[in-house]
Parts: sequence; C-alpha cells; structure tokens
Amino acid sequence: MKISNHAALAVTAARTAALDIAEAGLDAIDTATAVRRSVRLSGEVLQVGDEVWPLRPSGRLLLAAVGKCATVAAAELVRLLGDRLDDGVVLDVDAAPARDLGPLPSLRGSHPLPSGRNVAATRRIVDLLRGAREDDLVLCVVSGGGSTLLCLPSDGGSAEAESVMFQALTRTGATIQEINTVRKHTSLARGGFLAQHAYPARLVSLVFSDVPGAPADFVASGPTVRDPTTVEDAARVLRRYGVAAAARTSQLALLETPKESRYFERARTIVLVSNETALQAMATRAGALGYAATIVTSTLVGEAREAGELVVRELRAAAPATALLYGGETTVTVTGGGRGGRNLEVALAAQRLVGDGEIVVTVASDGRDNGDFAGAVADSLARANARRLGLDLDAHLADNDSCGFFERTGDYLVTGSTGSNVADLIVALRD
Repeated sequence: MKISNHAALAVTAARTAALDIAEAGLDAIDTATAVRRSVRLSGEVLQVGDEVWPLRPSGRLLLAAVGKCATVAAAELVRLLGDRLDDGVVLDVDAAPARDLGPLPSLRGSHPLPSGRNVAATRRIVDLLRGAREDDLVLCVVSGGGSTLLCLPSDGGSAEAESVMFQALTRTGATIQEINTVRKHTSLARGGFLAQHAYPARLVSLVFSDVPGAPADFVASGPTVRDPTTVEDAARVLRRYGVAAAARTSQLALLETPKESRYFERARTIVLVSNETALQAMATRAGALGYAATIVTSTLVGEAREAGELVVRELRAAAPATALLYGGETTVTVTGGGRGGRNLEVALAAQRLVGDGEIVVTVASDGRDNGDFAGAVADSLARANARRLGLDLDAHLADNDSCGFFERTGDYLVTGSTGSNVADLIVALRD
C-alpha cells in the first residue's frame, strides 16, 4: 500500500473503498512504472511511446532530470539505458526517496522555497546542456517541484528575492499558472531556457505533469518548452496581487524568455503521466467496487475551503452508490497562523458539511501536503473523533490549521515521498 497507515484508517466499509480508490490512482502514476511502460532501448534506437530516435555513432546520450519524480525516473532510466548513457545530472527535493543512480550525481535542493543550493545545482544542469553537441541526444525528465529547483537568477537577482515573491503570491491566493508565469521570467533555466542551453542537440522531454490540464509549458515552469508568456505578463501578475512593490524592494529581476523558434525545432515533449492518468484508474477501481463513478474534473482550482464545500454539495446531490472523482490544484489564501496544505484544508472544509453515508478523501500525489501528511479523511467518524477531543473545527479553519486538526483526530494520510507528482486527488463517495 502506498498509504502506509491504510489499515489504521480503513475501519469502515466506506473508508476501505475510498482508500482503495485513492491507492489505484497512486499506483497508476507510479514513476518507475511509467518509465518502464514508455521507454525502450533497442540496439542504437531509443523509443519513447511510438516515437523513435536513432542514437548516432558520434553522439552521446545525456540525461537531465529535475523535480519530485527525478530520482525515481532517473534510476529507472539508468537501469534501462545502461552503458549507453554517457552523462547526466539528477536534481530532486530533499525529501526524495533514495535510489541507485549509478555514476550520475544526485543533487538535492530546497522546496518549496529556493536556496543557494538550488542555484548551484541548476548551474550543474546548465553546464551539462551547454556542452551538448549536434549529434547528441538529451533526455530531460521534467516534473513538479522543478520550478523551485531550477532557480538561476540573472545578474542582480537572488534566490532570496524569489522566495519573497513566491510567499507573497501564495499567501494572496495566486494560481499555480500565475505563479509559474512569474517564475518563468526570474530564472535562466525555466521558460524554455534549458532548450536554448541544449541547442543544437536533439532534446526529448519526459514530462510528469502536476499542472491541471497538463499544459507542458507550465510544468516546472516549462524549462524545455517555448514560452507563450512575456515579461509583461509576469509583471501584470505581480501588480494584480499587490506584490510588485515587494518584488522591487527584494530586487526581484524579471527577464524575457527565449522566443527564437530554432531553439525548439529539435525539441520534443512527451507527457508520460498526468492527473487524468490517476483519475481514469480511480474510476475503474470505483466501478469494480460497485460505485457509479464520475470524473467531475481534472482541473479543480480556486480556494481550497470552497472546493471542499463544493465537493460535499455535489456529492449530496448525487444518487446513492456514487463516486465523484476530482483532480487539480486549489489554493489557500493564508490569513491565520496554523499549519497545513491545500489538501488538508479541502478535507477540513468538507468536514463541516459531510453527513452520514458520505466520505471525502483528499491526497497530494507527491505525498507531502506542505508537511508530512498527504491528505485527510472527512466523514462522520472523523467528526466524532473531533467532538470527543473537543476540537473547534471552525476555529482551526479560520487559523488555516488543518494539519493541527487532523493531527489530533488521527484522520490523516501518510505515504512519505511517493516519487510521483500529478497535483491533487479527491475521492468522494456516497453510500
């Protein structure tokens, strides 16, 4: 089980079913499985899905892997490619699982805020790509978390300035697309810059999408994809959320991303897994358990607490034996001093309304919802646990203390770092 406390939580039939459905989603997006399913090396031909790339006798095969899927994906690629892999760099978050990367360096960076370690590691990736030649083939693993990791400010910028910007935008409720629009224009390794650095080599990006709708130009802030946004778009986001002054004070430096088509003519992007991959598997499992399953959306956005209430209202309007499935990435406008992430806050908001015969389970697919918990269970049993402990649900919600609430009740999910990342998943069942 990927949910390590599955047995402790599955004390009712509804909980068992909901957790089994969530497990099916996590299994479907398993990074190593996705690589084994999609990548083949046959002689001197590399195949990804239905597409093939001949490896040239005078060329090298290079690997640059970044994000929360980097270590697991790179380990599988090292195993598959063997001695044909000439060089590479792997950059993952501190919480990433350990794997055998053979001769490749395993670099770790801070997340969710960038640091000097991220800058130094990103320079290693850029140096690798700048050394690529025309006959070389570069494999680039791109996954969620890569935006923070790929921090390489231009002259005058700093990781600290980007941290100020990120915290300000997060606290004011900016969407991930808006935040990544700004991030693209604050680093020499995002917004297509890695494709520019790798030019004129052939470049194949294997994308594990954590962005609702799976737009590759926003996953990890699109390091290998031509950026459709401009520096003015980034400045507009800063003004919209009232953080332009703070950005100037911290000396956040905005820059334009590469627009020349030549940098992307030899680049190919393939999305290996996304939120929809998980949702389809969850729907299949729900059907096998006797529920009429509906994938409501793979692009759930907006305030987490509003999303939690919406899920319960839609569940209550559904027929008995229904499973409603959601994917996406909500936001939390922070007004309190508590602990928690968007998945926990969705569950806490749902807990206010969920009734008998109804259950909502939320899960961060990377296993860490701004802390050690992956998500939580909202149902009548969780409500009883809260009442027994004398917890004030509304007070915890007002203080953005969803983690503190579920930590006390014990109705939280633990997976550890999954090595996968396709944003967030929600299972809602009605008996």
